[in-house]
This record gives sequence, C-alpha cells and structure tokens, in this order.
Amino acid sequence: MDAPVCWSPDRLASVCPDRPAPKAPCLWVSGDLAGLSRRTVGIVGTRAATAYGAALAHRFAAEIAAAGCCIISGLALGIDAAAHEGALAAAGLTIGVLGCGHRVFFPRRNLPLAVRMITAGGAVVSPFPPDQPAHRGQFLQRNGVIADLCDALLVIEAPERSGALNTAGWAAGRIPVFAVPGDVDRAHVAGCHALIRDGAILARNPQDVLSEIGITQTSSSGAPRRHVAAPSTAMDQAVLRVLSQGETGVDTLAQRLGVPAPQLLSTLALLEIRGAIEPRGGLRYALR
Repeated sequence: MDAPVCWSPDRLASVCPDRPAPKAPCLWVSGDLAGLSRRTVGIVGTRAATAYGAALAHRFAAEIAAAGCCIISGLALGIDAAAHEGALAAAGLTIGVLGCGHRVFFPRRNLPLAVRMITAGGAVVSPFPPDQPAHRGQFLQRNGVIADLCDALLVIEAPERSGALNTAGWAAGRIPVFAVPGDVDRAHVAGCHALIRDGAILARNPQDVLSEIGITQTSSSGAPRRHVAAPSTAMDQAVLRVLSQGETGVDTLAQRLGVPAPQLLSTLALLEIRGAIEPRGGLRYALR
C-alpha cells in the first residue's frame, strides 16, 4: 500500500464540492478519491456476519457499484469486507475507512483486500495519522467519517449493540438510512429492525437504494440494465451448467463445483449483473 497523504478539508472539497467535508482536520489517503465524485453508498453491518448476510452485502454492493456508485465501508471483517468484495466483483470503485493509522492496519486479515481496492482505483482513508494504533473509541470516530462520505447508508445484519448502528446515528437526519430486515427472532438483525421501527427505509433489494438516490435505469429484478454477455470464464460456464438443471442454492452450488464461497459469490454477482441469472430468495439462483 502506498504511503498515505494528508488531505485537508479544502482539498477534499475540490473532489466532492457538493458534500460536506469530514469533520476530521485531516484525512489520510492512500489511493484515489475519484470515487467521491460519484454517488456514494455506505454499506455496514456486523463483523460476525452469517453466510446469508455476507452474500446479501456482496450482492447489494455489486449491483449498486455496477450502477455507477462508489461503495464506502469500514474494511472490517464480516459485512464490511463482503461489501468491498462485491464492489470489486462488479469492477466498481470502493473506499475503506480505517479506525487506525495505515501503517498499523487493522484487521491485518483485510490488508490484501485493501491493496486490491486501491489497485482497482479506490482508496483506503483514515482520520488518524499513519502510526496511530487501533483503540476502541477511534472506531466510533471512523463511523462518523463513513457517514460523512456517503449519499446514503445501508445497514445489513446489525445486532442491538453494533457499530453499524452508531454509523446510522451519524447519518440520521442528513442522508437516507436503509436497513435490510430479517427474521423477527434473529438477534443478528435486531438492530436493523430497530432502525426500521425508528424511521429507516426498508431495503428489499438494491433498486430500493438506487431509486432513493436518483438512479432508476434497472431491470425489474433490481439489477442494472446491461447487455447479457456470453460466459467469459470456465467458472461462469460451470455455474450456468448447474443452473440449467433448475433453481439451486449457493451451498449446493459450492459443493458441486468445489469452489470457496467468496469466489462463487463473485461469479454469481457478475452473472446477475450481466443479466444471465437472477436471485430467487434464500440464497438461491436460477437462469433468467
């Protein structure tokens, strides 16, 4: 990762003049902030994400990024990482906000992801100087920066006590806040239900978010309208062969193809964006 550069509020304003600059006196930046000139959507949620929640975050991020938006998140494990991965799978831009300095990157497991984000034209930013270690209170300040950089915020899988709810608090009253619902008795989504009860917008699919920020050129399923490209990889072809036999769940696909979930989710996201497949709920997919 390149050495971070300190961007003043004035310099940030030159990139995104229509958005208030983050309240931090300086934002340390590694990579390119050109994504801030686009519509930006924050996607946040629990670090202890379920496979279903991670797949939702990946799908929402991929479709929103494919529609031309930049995805903002906190580079944490779980929902954050899935959102960044989804944006990359759609060849989109994504920006991560750290709760520590770049040279003491945390969590270390996501450092390769951060490098890929920068290589793809995105950025990793922090309100803290490069050598500032991670401390619990700093992540609350990080959440404020995420909210400051977004035109809309989407919460996926947040329990009652969650940093994602803190991010929603920073965003409330300034930008639209969305929450994805789940089963009423699942603790993992209790925070999302509380947000909806208190006025957050229920997000059924990516189009609900895109419509709110003025992007409406999508298909009936919520995926951006795109030319249906022929399968371009052996994995694409393998997935389509399995789905040609009927609607199939992600777990079954992974077992039959013998591939890790992150690779499969990226393939499914790209095929959905191209219009070759469609989600059927419950992490199941079918040919379109």
